Amino acid sequence: MALPTHWIADEAIDDPERWLGSSPLLDLEDPKLRLRVRSLVQLCKTEREKALAVYGYVKRLPLARRVKLRALTAREVYDAGRGDSPDKATLLVAMLRIAKVPARLRMVGISGEILRGVAPGLKEAYRPVVEVFLQGRWLRTDTYIYDAACMAAARQRLKDLGWEWGYGIHVNGHMLWDGHEDAFLGGVPTECDLMVTGDFGLFNDAGHFRASRAYRRQFPLWQTLRYLLLAPLVDWGLRNLRNEVVRPMPQTSKFN
Repeated sequence: MALPTHWIADEAIDDPERWLGSSPLLDLEDPKLRLRVRSLVQLCKTEREKALAVYGYVKRLPLARRVKLRALTAREVYDAGRGDSPDKATLLVAMLRIAKVPARLRMVGISGEILRGVAPGLKEAYRPVVEVFLQGRWLRTDTYIYDAACMAAARQRLKDLGWEWGYGIHVNGHMLWDGHEDAFLGGVPTECDLMVTGDFGLFNDAGHFRASRAYRRQFPLWQTLRYLLLAPLVDWGLRNLRNEVVRPMPQTSKFN
């Protein structure tokens, strides 16, 4: 668990005030981010409405994968207008905190089997589940990762192929989060999901996780480099999926 040594986990880790501040990737004073959040929540009357307005904005950003040598800041993701799951998670947490809604990331490991179709050859990856403090409890979701077009196409492709898992989701995975209950791309809580291989703990942003011992222990440098080199192929698969272009994945002997 990513906690300072002087903290007592049971007392500090779930305190919502702990998860409202800035971090190296979350500049909560950024004027452009603050202006966007203000425009999103100005008519909202409740914390849930604020959370859903921000969630909806980030979810609509296209899921995309690109080669990057470091974790992006929330502002960089905002300027790009698209991103992968760590990118979108970082932006979502930043915007929620700007709206004064406590938010954090729970990083979980996922089996490469759920990524077949877009990331061939991976044995394991990680996924950020965003936890949002609403109505006195922490609610969890990873449904912000997939924009609507990509999610609908992924579900249809699974049905066409007769697969239960693939393209990053379960065929019966949740499409939306309602701000009342948890919602997961795997269709069930992470602790019950057969595709979840482990829980790496709680973090402020994607960079916080990548700097942790948990990340270095689970994802050595060679594995990180391999995933980096796969980025163009993964992005091709996502664009192909979103456009519903049915053609075989390109084969590269490097990763087979």
